[in-house]
This record gives sequence, C-alpha cells and structure tokens, in this order.
Amino acid sequence: MTYPDTYYRRTLANAAERPALSGSVDCDTVIIGGGLAGLTTALQLARAGHSVTVLEASSVGFGASGRNGGFVSPGFATGSDAIARAAGPDAARKLHLLSIEGVDFIRNTIRELEISEAKPQAGIMSVTRYDDGASLKAHADHMRREYNYELEFIGTDAVRGRLKSNRYFQALRDPKAFHMHPLNYLRALATEIERLGGRIYENSQATRCSLAGAQKLVTCQGGQVRARQIVFTTGGYTSSLVGKLNRAYLPIATYVMLTEEAPDLIRSAIATRDAIGDNRRAGDYYRVVEDGKRILWGGRITTRAASPAALAGELRREMTTTYPQLKDLKTELAWSGLMSYARHLMPQIGEMQPGVWHCTAFGGHGLNTTAIGGKLVAEGILKQSDRYRLFKPFGLVWAGGLAGLATAQLTYWKLQAQDWWRERAA
Repeated sequence: MTYPDTYYRRTLANAAERPALSGSVDCDTVIIGGGLAGLTTALQLARAGHSVTVLEASSVGFGASGRNGGFVSPGFATGSDAIARAAGPDAARKLHLLSIEGVDFIRNTIRELEISEAKPQAGIMSVTRYDDGASLKAHADHMRREYNYELEFIGTDAVRGRLKSNRYFQALRDPKAFHMHPLNYLRALATEIERLGGRIYENSQATRCSLAGAQKLVTCQGGQVRARQIVFTTGGYTSSLVGKLNRAYLPIATYVMLTEEAPDLIRSAIATRDAIGDNRRAGDYYRVVEDGKRILWGGRITTRAASPAALAGELRREMTTTYPQLKDLKTELAWSGLMSYARHLMPQIGEMQPGVWHCTAFGGHGLNTTAIGGKLVAEGILKQSDRYRLFKPFGLVWAGGLAGLATAQLTYWKLQAQDWWRERAA
C-alpha cells in the first residue's frame, strides 16, 4: 500500500489492496479521488443502483481525508457573518443545517454499516485562551434559539478540572459532535461500495479527460473509463487535469504529531476523552487516542512542503507550554498532508458544465462538511434535490496562484500574531 506513515495507517483494519485500472470500463458515473467526498458520493450513488467507478491515484484515504484529526462537528471554518454576507441570511442558515446533517450522516453510516473500527467517541470541547464567557454563552443561546442545538457551557474552574492548564478559560462542549478514526471509516465505505457493485481502482491516476458531449472519457495509464457523469473530488492533490479546477484552490499543508505511550502522564494533564480545539484563529486541536495512551496533536499550516519532524517540534512546544507537566512526553511520529482551500474559504460544490461535477476545497471544514458535500452531489446527479446550489455563491474563483499562496502564508502569520496579542492582553 502507498499510505504515508501515520497513526491511522499503523492502526488500519482490514486493508485490502485494490487493483489498478486495466482495460475499458463503462459506468453511469466516474469519480476522480478516493477520499471522503468521493467515496460518499459513490456510496450514495451505489445505494441508488447507479453503476459507479472510483479512480484513486494512490490508495483510498491517501490524502487529507485519511490522515486528519478525526473531528466531526457542525459549522464551517468561515464565520457565519461572512457566509451570510455572501449568500444571504436564509442560505447561511440552510448551510449550517447542512453541516449538522453531515454529522448525523457520518454517525448514522457508522451505525448502519457497523464500522466499529472507526471508534467514534462523543464530545468535542471548544476552549478559550482568554476570559470570554459572555461571548460563549451568547453563542450557545443563539444555537439553541436558531437551530434547536444544545451546547454545554463550562466555566473556567470546570475546564481546568478536565484540562490541567492555566492557558484555558471557558469552553463550549458539543455532546452531539464526535471524533473518530477517519481512515478506517473510509475503508469501510469502500468495502460497502464494492458490495453494492461499485468499482474502485487504486494506483490509477487520471492522465487525460474528455468532458465534451454526453459521454465523458477518463484515461489512465492502464485503461479508460466512459461515463455519463464525472465527479472531481481530488482536494489538496488536484492536478492540472482540469485547469479551471486546478486554478481555483490553494494546496495548504497541515501537520500532526503522535506522542509515545504514557497514559499516567497524559492523565495528569488531560482528564477527558473529548476532543479539544482552542479558539485561536491559528489554533491547535488534539485528542487522546488508544484509550488514553497517546495524544494526537495537530495544527500549523504552511503553503509549501516542510519537514514534518521540524513542524512536530513546534507542535510539541505548543503542547508543553500549554501543559508543562508533559515536558518529558516524547513525540513518536509526525506527518503532514495537503488540504485544498478556496480564496473565499468555503467548500466548492457544484456542476461545472452538464455532467461534470466538483466537490472540493474542504480544508478546515471538518469531516462532516466533506461528507455532506458528497451526499449533495449524489443528490444532484440522481435528480433528488438541487441543494448543492446553496454553494453557488462560493464558486470556482481563481485562487491567485503563487501570489495567493504567499498571501495565505502571510495571513496565517498575521492571525498567529493577533492571537498572541489577544492572549497577552487577557
């Protein structure tokens, strides 16, 4: 297999290698990309009786979908006010409801397919790094009033009883959100797609596409696929295969580290199984894994490849300044992955031209948003709904190329500086 060396690969369950495409295949829909968006689209189409083929350049879950933090919680990385300005208040509300639906979709899929290897664990805490209880309470009230969605407010003393750090103040806990093993979830989706008659080819990078006309043609080194519909779900690993799509995203690298086994030491700092994310605009996220034996800690972004080991040093410094009692906790593994970001910082979901669909730019938005994107595209192909049109205000705009990457990196550094000043003033 060609998975990068990650915690998820090391705990991968039932990893069957799939063949590369060989010869000619005809189907209703061909999907380029075997991550969460692509596999969710394929699953929903296969459930409806469509013949579907997935082409994956490496292995199922190779990209960000299979090596992320594993958080499944509603909302978007973009602020609700910015979404409302672009799409209108009514559409913004419907979009947030979609993100809640995405959480339920993944939870229900785990239950229906009995994906015990996904190891879902309920609870995600969003913690503040400065005193801001009034704002958190106001947000919880808004979510209850507008969406009938309950968030639990936790005061500073209670937060520090669970997270033994003076860096933290108040928190909102989402009991319906959860975290999981994303790669095992993806592998289970792939198995179910194949059980329903779908075909998945690994190590089958698309090298050429013919998108004109009623029938689409995708060529790989070993063969070709003809289909009436084609869906691009390639995320941070999008190539120049379709120029309009390639120009509309920025490849952003993020980094994750895994600590050594030290359950007693970890328990002295983190006394909860909830996943944790802080409120910094350039913040970190983490959770304990393996029944409390290790910490999986993620954060930092770069716009060009950097050494995961070097970035892990920065992550470790963040961990030990947050929890000084973990200063002797060693890092065992570190890895990185590419996410796709649009200039407007929202997912890009829609139909580029008749029969040509895209579902990408999920960087920072969480697994639930990626999953619901795939479900919406499947609904569009099946003529079940046109809910994908809610993302029309967030189209395939040019991301700025090299200048866009430079701007993104400068913006990230600016956010880090703003976070530092805000905490210093607290």
